[in-house]
Amino acid sequence: MTPEQLITFAVVAEHGNVSHAAVALHLSQPAVSGQLKLLQEAFGEPLYHRAGRGVRLTAAGEQLLAHATRLRDTFDQARSLREAMRGLQLGTLRIGASTTPASYLLPYLIAQFKTLYPQVAITTVQGNTAEIVGALGSVDLALIEGPPGRDLPVGTGVTEWLEDEIVAIVPAAHPLAGAEPRFLKDVAGFPLVLREQGSGVRQVVEQAFAINQLPMKIGLEIAGVEGVKEAVRAGMGVGFVSALSIRHENTVLRKVQLGACSLVRRFSIVLPHAGSPSRAAARFHDLCVAFLGASA
Repeated sequence: MTPEQLITFAVVAEHGNVSHAAVALHLSQPAVSGQLKLLQEAFGEPLYHRAGRGVRLTAAGEQLLAHATRLRDTFDQARSLREAMRGLQLGTLRIGASTTPASYLLPYLIAQFKTLYPQVAITTVQGNTAEIVGALGSVDLALIEGPPGRDLPVGTGVTEWLEDEIVAIVPAAHPLAGAEPRFLKDVAGFPLVLREQGSGVRQVVEQAFAINQLPMKIGLEIAGVEGVKEAVRAGMGVGFVSALSIRHENTVLRKVQLGACSLVRRFSIVLPHAGSPSRAAARFHDLCVAFLGASA
């Protein structure tokens, strides 16, 4: 019984199919089948049975899987360390980003990173803040709106990043669209267009209404910044969005001047493995921090 056989067994169990496991392991199907056969002979008990085009583990196989999975995870960690010590001529970077930084900051950051490291393959995962925090196990770095909360994987590092203003928006013909300052209580008199639960923007708005002891008359709940903006254009109510999202707006939408109420939050950079990030993740983190200095 060898480490290679156990790792192969863990991957086959994960995929439930020898062919798919062979692709993941960059091996031929006969090679994977041969490793499984040798492992089963060495173990002395049936570990799996064929089930259609897949495999089904026996009771003994289920018990062995726990050990094989730990070995595979250790191997993956060792491989990540090796990659972290290599240069960035090749590599991958998985970035998670909540809606606002994904839409209005990440494209510029990736473009700048690619000029420095053109061979690094970048993939992105987008969602609201809660969704990205929940997906930290599958990304190398994340950009989120507001604090990430306390329920983070062990070893996660958090860097406070850019300051972002949340603004109220209305159509140009709306009663609140004038240049004079308004109060949050004035906004509370109209239906609100809010992002979905879990949105960083929504959390800031709800906190502001609660602090001012104002009721929230929710006219529409909709996913995404652009969804909020379109709903406001359609006359559904007063929307709240990041100021970044209206930088290039035409005259259709107007920002409501809230004189006595400043809705501000910070973006955060989250590193799931802060103690030993991949070199690509560490360089991207540094680029983001430098971007903060350039935009201050």
